[in-house]
Amino acid sequence: MTQTRRTFLATAAASAGAITILPYAATAAAHGADSFATDNGEITIHPVDHASFVMETPAGTIYVDPVGDAAAYADFPAADLILVTHEHGDHFNAETLAALRGEAHLITNPAVAEKLGDAAPDEVLANGESTEWNGVAIDAIPAYNTTEDRLNFHPQGRDNGYVLTLDGFRTYVSGDTEDIPEMRALENIDLAFVCMNLPFTMTAEQAASAVKEFAPSYVYPYHYRGRDDGTQDPEAFAALVADTSEVKFGGWYKEMET
Repeated sequence: MTQTRRTFLATAAASAGAITILPYAATAAAHGADSFATDNGEITIHPVDHASFVMETPAGTIYVDPVGDAAAYADFPAADLILVTHEHGDHFNAETLAALRGEAHLITNPAVAEKLGDAAPDEVLANGESTEWNGVAIDAIPAYNTTEDRLNFHPQGRDNGYVLTLDGFRTYVSGDTEDIPEMRALENIDLAFVCMNLPFTMTAEQAASAVKEFAPSYVYPYHYRGRDDGTQDPEAFAALVADTSEVKFGGWYKEMET
């Protein structure tokens, strides 16, 4: 039986004391996980909230941008790898990382590494750099703004997206970005997580334009609420890319969407 963080904590306490598109609303209500086949097993995606999600893979369990209450991760397997894209509070929280890190291998961009201080990550990747962990190739993809009045949010050269390649299955995590050339130039992406909200990232139309160019097999619209209270509609995005990619809806904002 796979040990979740909840069962691990319960056991420790006891020892111490003694792939179908569903309508958006339906998927949000179900909070179901999606699984994708690879040559050596399935990759299962568990949306947690906003930009945070868990990937169960044949190589281990990967947490991406975990923030919020650590209890939200209690029913998932403990992390083997944690990826952080950048320093903003909806992607990085030092206290959450400390609670979840355990023995996980932590990879961040340089700006987050500086903020962690003595709790330094195991590896630091700048834009364009690559590494490998347990058979997973990890490429740090630039993530930045291009629209003039958004440039201060995510300056070029600081923040990461990631491409993870496992058993030939390639997953792209956009982080916070607009529809930059580096995104448009991606190739052979099986699964993508693409952000859309204002003023911090991009519109649904920008996101759709980029997705239609790099053409992932599957795509999750994510990170679509925030200061704008959800002006970018994931269903409108889905309609725009319907002839290119199969859209998955994750129920990222459960309290708002149930």
